[in-house]
Amino acid sequence: MIKKILVSQPKPTSEKSPYFDIAKRFGVELVFRPFIKVEAITSKEFRAQKVSILDYTAIVFTSRHAIDHFFNMAKELRLNIPEDMKYFCVTETIALYIQKYVQYRKRKVFYGETGRVDDLIPTMVKHKTEKYLVPMSDVHNDSLSNLLDSKKLTHKEVVMYKTVSNDFTLEEVKSFDYDMLIFFSPSGIESLTKNFPNFKQGDIAIATFGPTTAKAAKEAGLRLDIEAPSEKYPSMTGALQHYLIEIED
Repeated sequence: MIKKILVSQPKPTSEKSPYFDIAKRFGVELVFRPFIKVEAITSKEFRAQKVSILDYTAIVFTSRHAIDHFFNMAKELRLNIPEDMKYFCVTETIALYIQKYVQYRKRKVFYGETGRVDDLIPTMVKHKTEKYLVPMSDVHNDSLSNLLDSKKLTHKEVVMYKTVSNDFTLEEVKSFDYDMLIFFSPSGIESLTKNFPNFKQGDIAIATFGPTTAKAAKEAGLRLDIEAPSEKYPSMTGALQHYLIEIED
């Protein structure tokens, strides 16, 4: 019986989130509690990478975290970002977020339609003379770098922020009574094992999103009850709803 689910993400800001529909339909309690958090690196740590932001003519943003930490670092270094700097974002939502820091001009801001980096690449190839800088977390793989290499684009990845464990308080540890845990990154799995070194899964269902998260969970000796995305259920909420229907029958 699933009655209380821990979702290791921030609570959705929209009341229209499918998570709230699921809670209402199945009578489950959803607790949104990130297992990881993002922190800025210091200007000293940035300088150690020997990257000069102004050597680049275009910035690739894969998240709002990347935008925040890029512009905050530029401010800390007292850099004036040129008005003709181009920005390439994986989604329109991320592109619009740039308005928080610079005047938004469509001719300088480009974005993909699906949220997949692959779908942004054709636009970047059209601007193949640009020198691309990609702000990233310290936790990343080489897939984006390899993709840009395959298109012969000039690029450089730079760490602008770090992903760390969002440690649980003693009170949270004592009240850890969930029937299901949902994870979205390998870092979340690492945080679980750090905060609960004696964790025993037992009847607790575990759901993961993305192949790297599933791999990390299996390597940690966890049993996976839900693996998303799949061809039939591309979203975690879709996979979760299907699972809850299945165990009701």
